[in-house]
Amino acid sequence: MATLQLLRHATLRLTLGDTTLLVDPMLSEPGEMPPIPNSPNDRRNPLVPLPDVPLDHDALLVTHCHRDHFDQVARDGFAEGTTALCQPNDAEFLASTGADSQPVDDTATLGDLTVTRTPARHGYGDLAEQMAPVSGFVLEASDEPTVYHAGDTVPYEAVRETLDEHEPDVVVANAGAAQFTEGRPITMTPEDVVTLTEWTDATIVADHMDSINHCLATREDLHAALAEAGVEEQVVVPDDGETVDL
Repeated sequence: MATLQLLRHATLRLTLGDTTLLVDPMLSEPGEMPPIPNSPNDRRNPLVPLPDVPLDHDALLVTHCHRDHFDQVARDGFAEGTTALCQPNDAEFLASTGADSQPVDDTATLGDLTVTRTPARHGYGDLAEQMAPVSGFVLEASDEPTVYHAGDTVPYEAVRETLDEHEPDVVVANAGAAQFTEGRPITMTPEDVVTLTEWTDATIVADHMDSINHCLATREDLHAALAEAGVEEQVVVPDDGETVDL
């Protein structure tokens, strides 16, 4: 059975076919990491504990190497010898941690899993350029739902084109409206998640909330926006530790 378990923030265990991926592991204890700089508050990260759940996996999938997606604990405890699918720009860094980095330029395979890298844009204007590069990934296995993990992105033309091209059954949307003291949000806002429901009929799983100090939109905010738009049934907002059957 295909499943997705949200551990915390963007850290997921995704099982498709015979392969389980640990996605964007951030495994630090609460308060072990400093606040994201230039943020509207100075709370130390992570804000919440990691659930006491199994972390077994066949490989890592690292969408990008910002510390809230691949932290020091993951480097020290999980990288050594582990296959790590990643964007090409991160391959050298992941290899330096001891991981068996497997850059996905276009499409790669891992066991019965096909992985296709897709564009992403981590914000708007000059800030997006500073935050780059980031990627999304489409994950496919025989007789399993197609999963599009959009990555740390805002909704823009390439996201819509990916939805049209791959027609995924499930979309993982990094929400939370992450924001610095200046500029627009660099991940999806509640309103952006509503926009995704207008672009696709897929089930949307929203994560990336309530764990890092600069993610200003909460699950409560997202639920309110979904209710106002009348699209609550299309979007799943899992709690930390919750497993979603795909």
